[in-house]
Formats: sequence, structure tokens, C-alpha cells
Amino acid sequence: MTNNPINKKKRGLRITREARGRVPGDGVELAFGYWPGRGAPVVALHGLTASYLNFTGIAESLRARHALLAFDLRGRGDSEKPEGPYGLAQHARDVAAAMRALDLGSSIIVGHSMGAFVATALAAQNPELVGGLVLIDGGYAPDPATPTGPNQSFIAAVTQRVEQLARKYPTRSDYREFWRGQPQFPPSEWNPWVESFLDYEVAGEAPVQPKASLAAVRADLAEALQRDVMANRLKSVRVPTLLLRAERGNAPDQPPLLPDEVVPQMQALVPQLEDIKLAGTTHYTIALGEQAAVKVANLICNFAAQVRRRAKP
Repeated sequence: MTNNPINKKKRGLRITREARGRVPGDGVELAFGYWPGRGAPVVALHGLTASYLNFTGIAESLRARHALLAFDLRGRGDSEKPEGPYGLAQHARDVAAAMRALDLGSSIIVGHSMGAFVATALAAQNPELVGGLVLIDGGYAPDPATPTGPNQSFIAAVTQRVEQLARKYPTRSDYREFWRGQPQFPPSEWNPWVESFLDYEVAGEAPVQPKASLAAVRADLAEALQRDVMANRLKSVRVPTLLLRAERGNAPDQPPLLPDEVVPQMQALVPQLEDIKLAGTTHYTIALGEQAAVKVANLICNFAAQVRRRAKP
């Protein structure tokens, strides 16, 4: 293991700002970001094509009240990108190996979008590492045959996003400007967190191209849409679970990925699930929007405190 700021902290070094490093997963090296704070870190897992910087706003909004550790999942960001295997269970094995390498015990696991699916897989496979789950706009795939199933605008958005991974852009600035013109980030929600996230998302000098592996994204998406598999993982959850839902979908004019009608379905699988919908948010801005990041950080702090109280004999 190289560049491990968490263990360095244990040896007496004081970390005062975000630190980056690499840690062994299950046969691959994972890149991570670590924001210092009180106590054991919350472990954060990003979405389908994203990176650990998806949690910059939330981590900074925690304002040292809680440490946050976020991984680049295999095939994303600066983590290794093998030919395979991929899939949510494999990501969970990577996260479990990385947590053990960093000497982390039972932790609050926060997952956004696909990361919420990985979080439930981790809870199913390694319950000893999961003290509580925070699922941000993910973790369950509604039946596509029902009115609450994935809508056509969402499917079209995912298809478009996958296609974008194969494109090249002249410079990082051009990549940022491309996204500035997209509905996912309204002008009112454009901020330095979004720019940092986008800058990290691409590799190269001129031209640049998204880092996420196309093969990885396709493999993970295929598993995430296996509703029965996802439902069985949720059934195995035995820890406090907080569901944070965006009011809208990938863009402000799209219906939510997890509409109100889905909540009873999830609570039938996870009876201890608490549901909170964040007004004025989309699937993207619930993590990277300035106001939403503060709200989510506060909710994570409150949830972590509740989990600690419940764990006391």
C-alpha cells in the first residue's frame, strides 16, 4: 500500500486538507481521496461513470465534523482498469479489501447512484464492515414493466452518457464547457466542486478523454438492472438505512429515478429504511449542488450519530 494518509495519521501526522492515495483492492489498486475529520471515516462510493470527487461538496460541507474516505471504483478515475471482472459484487470485494488494508472496521457506507448498489452488495457480502447505509438516489431498480419503472428519458440519458465516454475533447476547458451547456448542471448549480469533478474525470493533455472504462460501465449497468438480484441484496440488509432521493431525474425537467411509489417497495425489503426526499435537487446536484451538499452532509452526521447511539450496549 502506498500513500496511506489514514495510517500516517495514526503514526502522529495531522492531516488538514484532502489527501489522495492508493490502496490494494481485490487484485487491483484503487485510488482514493480522504478528507480529515472526527472519528472513523464515512466510506463513500460513487456512481456509474463518476469518481471519488463526486463527494467533494459533501466532504467539504462536513467541515471536519466527520472524516470521509471515497474510492475510485475499478475501471474509473485513477484506479486500475483491468479487462475484468466487473460488476457490483466485484466492486464490493474491492471495497472490502481496501477497508481491511486501511484497518477500517464497521463503517457508515454512503453510495450515490450505482455506488448505492455497491453499498448494498457490500452489506450482503461483508456485513461486519457495514454499520449503516446511506443510499443516495440509488440502490433499487423498479420493475421496468410498471409505471414506476425506469422512464425513457432516463434510459436515453444513460445511453448518451455511455456514448460520451468514447469521445475526445480538445482540452479540459472544452470538456467543462461541454458540460456547462448540458441540463445536468443548471447555471445556478455550477460551482468549483463541479469543475474539479469534471477536470478529474478526463485524462490526457490535448485531446482529453473520459477516464471511465466503457467495458466496465456496460458490465456494471447490466448487473444493476437485474431487479431480482438487487432486491435479494436489500433483503439481506440488517443495519440502519437512510434513503436520500432527488426530487428530479438526471435533469430538472425529468421525473425522479426513485419516485414516491418506490419507497414502500424498498421498505418492504428493508423495514428499517428511512426515506428523505430533497426538494430542488436532481440526480447530479444532490451530491454536487452547493445547498444539497450541505443538507446531505448534515443528514450523514445525524445518521452516523444515531448509529453510534444504537450500537452502545
